[in-house]
Amino acid sequence: MDTSLFYALNGLAGRSEWLDAVLRFLAHPSPGWQGLVVAAGVWLWINWREALLAMPTLASVIAIADAVGAQLKHLVQRPRPCLVLPDVSLLGQCGGLYSFPSNHALNSAAIAAFLHVLYPKTRWVSWPLVGLIGLARVSIGVHYAGDVLGGWVIGFVMGAGAALLLLRWRRFRPVEASSRTAASPLARG
Repeated sequence: MDTSLFYALNGLAGRSEWLDAVLRFLAHPSPGWQGLVVAAGVWLWINWREALLAMPTLASVIAIADAVGAQLKHLVQRPRPCLVLPDVSLLGQCGGLYSFPSNHALNSAAIAAFLHVLYPKTRWVSWPLVGLIGLARVSIGVHYAGDVLGGWVIGFVMGAGAALLLLRWRRFRPVEASSRTAASPLARG
């Protein structure tokens, strides 16, 4: 089933130059980091105290999530589809040997979950981006859909868990969260 879904989504690649450019952009890590730097600057401008507490936590979550993903790749050792399947539409380079989990999916989901718990309104931007990044990783030929789904689950748990721990810390009260009721942070958005 994962192979069939891979071929269906990988079939998006090579259909048009415009779509290929969008898929490459979404699948490449650089735009994500540039966006995070801009978002960090805005966050510091709006509420520097909150940002100085949350940004190191988010950076730690990303670093730990990336390391966990890398270790899982070597533990699971699932070969990338571009290395083992015939007739793959590969946009760019195949990447490393192993594909599970997709670290792009894992990291983007960790960021989205972290922000969603702290600022539920961000979900309207962050979760569609997470979905598009995951779709792009399959479409360009470097991951199976199962790799992306696994990355999303692991990233969600890590990002949401870190944000919930941060909210339990008395010194951290995000502006948006201070006006909330006592309901669960995940249920508020």
